[in-house]
Amino acid sequence: MALRRGRGPREAAELLTDEPAPRWPGARRPFALFGEVLLVGILVTVLALPLVTLPVALAAGIRHLARFIAGDASPMAAFWADVRSGIVGSLGVGIGFWLLVGMLAVDGVLAQSGLLPGGSVVGVIVIVLLVVLPVILTRAAAEWEPGSGWALALRAGLRAATDDLRGTLYLVAAVGLLVVLTWQLIPLVIPGFGCLVFAATAVRLRRLAQLEA
Repeated sequence: MALRRGRGPREAAELLTDEPAPRWPGARRPFALFGEVLLVGILVTVLALPLVTLPVALAAGIRHLARFIAGDASPMAAFWADVRSGIVGSLGVGIGFWLLVGMLAVDGVLAQSGLLPGGSVVGVIVIVLLVVLPVILTRAAAEWEPGSGWALALRAGLRAATDDLRGTLYLVAAVGLLVVLTWQLIPLVIPGFGCLVFAATAVRLRRLAQLEA
């Protein structure tokens, strides 16, 4: 009965066998993991439709997938609890993110038109920043926890982005994949978001493992 009252599959496996359970048992179920990535892609896409809710959508999706990979209980109730906990504080982050993206887009258009001096250099800087911004936002979303606040998450995300350059490059590739998939066919934004959340989850778990080693 104790197992039914709150122990996840990982804890149950440790009690029923003499061997320790694998660290990330959810990753050993590829088809289930694939389905969970697609589910998270749908949830994040729907939740991010108002645009300013993108930060909390990513954070809740990453936490949900991390629970699944760890072999812990990952009900939808926990996902929505994360959304309710983080949505108010994330609105300012979402507004700021999209304002910066809009400003960079305007600068890019002006650089292309030749109205700005050094337009080619400005264009390169704009492209770099348009990649860096979503990567930092994703890393911050991965660091967010209920009750910790988004200011702390942003600082932790910036620190993680600079300390773990390999993980940051992985997220650059994931953001690029999301952009390419969406550009090819808009409905592909769903698996694109799923892949981005999966990459962010894997990068964070990898970093935590390195810090614990």
